[in-house]
Amino acid sequence: MKALMTGAAAAVLLASAAAQAQLKPEEMVETRQAGYQFMAWNMGKIKAQVIDGKEPYDQAKVAAAANAIAAIANSGMGSLFSPDTTTEQLGKTTRLKPEFFQNLDEAGRIGRDFTAAANQLASVAAEGDQAAIKKAFGDVGGSCKSCHDKFRAD
Repeated sequence: MKALMTGAAAAVLLASAAAQAQLKPEEMVETRQAGYQFMAWNMGKIKAQVIDGKEPYDQAKVAAAANAIAAIANSGMGSLFSPDTTTEQLGKTTRLKPEFFQNLDEAGRIGRDFTAAANQLASVAAEGDQAAIKKAFGDVGGSCKSCHDKFRAD
């Protein structure tokens, strides 16, 4: 199992090296922040309809929002993380703690958990069961929180 985790960490670093060759560290941060902002906007759409009830429930809109979240989660955003993109190098441009790269196995696990939760949200949103969507929405939020708690500076 440890070898598998180390292999996964190596794959993240290799993918990261490819992205680094194409983007400057500041561009990597800007691109990943845009992806997270777009996911947050779509989470807000689901929250307004399924969690808060501030907007009427529209299954097609909820499914579209969930699909957008899943698409970004599956887009390979891990390649936008490099040791040159932490608070140590870029200050307040980013909130990525350097500890991320000291714990790549854990970061990879959290990322895989997030992707699985996003895929589950898209799946249940396609079916339209609001109770299942509510649970899956909470799972996505929980996976976001676990990464923020560990690797995001205040």
